[in-house]
Amino acid sequence: MKKIIKFLFVLVPVFAPMCADAYIDRQTAVVRVMDKTAGKVQVLNLPVGLPQTYEKLTMLVQSCKQTDPFDAQDYFMFIEISKSDEGKIFSGWMSANEPGNNPLQNADYDVWLVNCE
Repeated sequence: MKKIIKFLFVLVPVFAPMCADAYIDRQTAVVRVMDKTAGKVQVLNLPVGLPQTYEKLTMLVQSCKQTDPFDAQDYFMFIEISKSDEGKIFSGWMSANEPGNNPLQNADYDVWLVNCE
């Protein structure tokens, strides 16, 4: 029994890092933007690292990640959003599986992450 326990103490530190969650970097974030004043919804493809303008919004996706394909699929995006007349109105992470946790909710616009490609 002691040999088995010693064996496990040797193997666990070796294989534990392999069990950690892995994320895959993606180059494009697919977001849904709702313009509340016009009553329309638009799906946009935002490349990572390049600021994109949509009406009064300027959106800069810093990172878009997908969970390991062998786990439950989810997508995460770090985005900074500025509005032309207000400056920066959002900076943070969004999750596609939990859009209500951290979406942009502005008087004029709502933004949600759909997925990363």
